[in-house]
Amino acid sequence: MVQTAITQTIKTLNDVHNKFNLRRTEDEQFFTEWFENLPELTQQEQATLDQIRDRYRYHRADGVLAEGAVNLIVVSRLLELAGFYDFPFKLRSEVSVEITTVVDDEILRGRIDFLVVLEQFWVVVLEAKHSDLNIELAIPQALAYMMANRHPDQPVYGMVTNGGMFAFLKLSQQAFPEYDISDVFSLLPRRNQLYDVLQIFKRVAAVLQD
Repeated sequence: MVQTAITQTIKTLNDVHNKFNLRRTEDEQFFTEWFENLPELTQQEQATLDQIRDRYRYHRADGVLAEGAVNLIVVSRLLELAGFYDFPFKLRSEVSVEITTVVDDEILRGRIDFLVVLEQFWVVVLEAKHSDLNIELAIPQALAYMMANRHPDQPVYGMVTNGGMFAFLKLSQQAFPEYDISDVFSLLPRRNQLYDVLQIFKRVAAVLQD
C-alpha cells in the first residue's frame, strides 16, 4: 500500500474532495456556531486581543513571520483565552496522523500543529502557517487532518491561520463526509477582528461541553 505525506498529495479542495468523497454542504444550518449566539467579551479580553493584534502588526511590519512566531504571538494566546489549555480540554501539539483514502486505498501521513481533545475525542484541529501563505492553501490540508478523526460519529471543528487571517471549518462524517467554512477574518481592518475569532472559539467550546 502506497504511503505519502498529506502535504504532497493534498494541495487543492478537489484533491481532498476526490480522495475522501468529501463535499461542501449547501445547508446553511450546518455550521451556525461561527455566527449565532456568540458570547460577549470582557473589556480585559478585548484589551488582550488588541495587544495580540498590535504585536502581530509590529513584528509583521519587518517582513514574513515564520510559523513558530505566528504560533507564539497569536495562536497560543488565542487558545489560552478560549480556555483550551484548561479542564475539561487537553491540548496536544505536533500530533502524527495516518488516514487511508477512500478512492485509491492510499495511506496519507501528516502532523497536526495543534489538536484540542475533550474526553479523548478530537474536537478542534488547528493548522498554522507562516504569515506569507494564503490560508486558502491550508484549508485542504486541514480538512484531510480532520478526516483522520478516530471517532467519525463526532463532528470536528478546525481553524486555519497565517497569523493575520483566520477561517473556521466544521466537518461531519455522520451520514456522509461534508464540511463548511466560515467567513475569513483579518487583522487588516481598523476594527480588531480577533474579537470575532475569540467569540467563535468560545462558542465552539461551549457547544462541545453541552
